[in-house]
Amino acid sequence: MLTDTHCHLTKEYFRDIKKLIADAKDWGVHRYISAADSLESTKEMIVLSNKYDEIYVAIGIHPENCDDDILEFEKLLEGNKGNKNIIAIGEIGLDYYYGKENRLRQIEVFEFQLSLAEKYNLPVVVHSREATLDTLKSLKKFNVKGVMHCFSGSLETAKELIKMGFYIGVGGVMTFKNSKIDEIIKDISLSRIVLETDSPFLTPEPYRKYSNEPKYIKIIAEYLANIKHIDVLEVEKETENNVKEIFFI
Repeated sequence: MLTDTHCHLTKEYFRDIKKLIADAKDWGVHRYISAADSLESTKEMIVLSNKYDEIYVAIGIHPENCDDDILEFEKLLEGNKGNKNIIAIGEIGLDYYYGKENRLRQIEVFEFQLSLAEKYNLPVVVHSREATLDTLKSLKKFNVKGVMHCFSGSLETAKELIKMGFYIGVGGVMTFKNSKIDEIIKDISLSRIVLETDSPFLTPEPYRKYSNEPKYIKIIAEYLANIKHIDVLEVEKETENNVKEIFFI
């Protein structure tokens, strides 16, 4: 059994969730963690979490949506704390790719959500782009663990995150021809890696012309096995154990 630990199963991207689940099962993928990225998608993920046993959700506000109402988000989290399919706070973090004009607001929203994760003892799913130092600084303020989603940093950064109790999320990017992240990933212990698609984005080779789907986790698992020179069954077993350790599912 394989788990897609990070996808975005919103109506904006996927019209037929039942078919998506059926297709993924044919590829050996049986479990999904769908991440919110805004207040609106948080509400959608809460509804989704009550419809499918196979779908777990992370709720949170992405840095691109940092103008969303964080107090309303807190009320949603508080009101649904008994929902066992809400298993993490995410996708949250910092993103300076397009500039740092709202840097302080991003940090405020990120740290507010980290404080909620600490309060409710929930893992976090972290997005960090062009913001490594600030991301690490914020994370160190709180007693939280989780996944560094779509990791693209250095081996030194990965090691620091692992020391802090984080796991490294790897996906389709490592299959891209011009990506060198596979050179980093091969030196990270399998015991600290989880697999993710980030569907509908970042479709792995050789399917890049298609929209990404959770079924392609199988391709990512096979690619990871290849660069580590191990059997894919070992990748499946170890990464599934990691999912249980992080998300308690």
